[in-house]
Amino acid sequence: MGLAIGMVELNSIARGIETCDYMVKAAQVDILRSSTVCPGKYLVLISGETGDVKASMEEGKKRGGECVVDSLMLPNVHPQLIPAISMTNQIPEKGAVGVLEFYSVASAIIAADVAAKAANVTLIEVRIGYAVGGKGYVTLTGDVGAVREAVAAATAGAQMLVGTAVIPRPAKQLYDSLM
Repeated sequence: MGLAIGMVELNSIARGIETCDYMVKAAQVDILRSSTVCPGKYLVLISGETGDVKASMEEGKKRGGECVVDSLMLPNVHPQLIPAISMTNQIPEKGAVGVLEFYSVASAIIAADVAAKAANVTLIEVRIGYAVGGKGYVTLTGDVGAVREAVAAATAGAQMLVGTAVIPRPAKQLYDSLM
């Protein structure tokens, strides 16, 4: 069925930790992230086969109840997405840099998947929630045309977009700071 990502964001840290426990017991999924995010919310991000992620998400939304403020179920994700969230993607060569910033963690994850599927780019990172005021942002690289195409595709139907940037020839110091 392919890899999927599921996310439950809660407004209670205690309920978030408890919900994470229920989610991983409900199906065979991996925790990509289970932690607090700014400002005072709790995020559970899981991956696995689509059916398992669906089952885990159903349990998470049920157990999270009134504390759930956002959720995401994204089936058949691009193979680069999970390593970009985990900050383990290998960057084969440096090129132009694209940046997509969102008010929502879910919007950033969706945009990264769309961008990676739309053009020949490499996801550098998908930063979610922590130390960015609960926002999410995506950085990616490739040749200038591909980066522009990926950014355009990811923003076409995007929700909660803050802004974007395409940097055709980034300074070495900037590139190094993104790694």
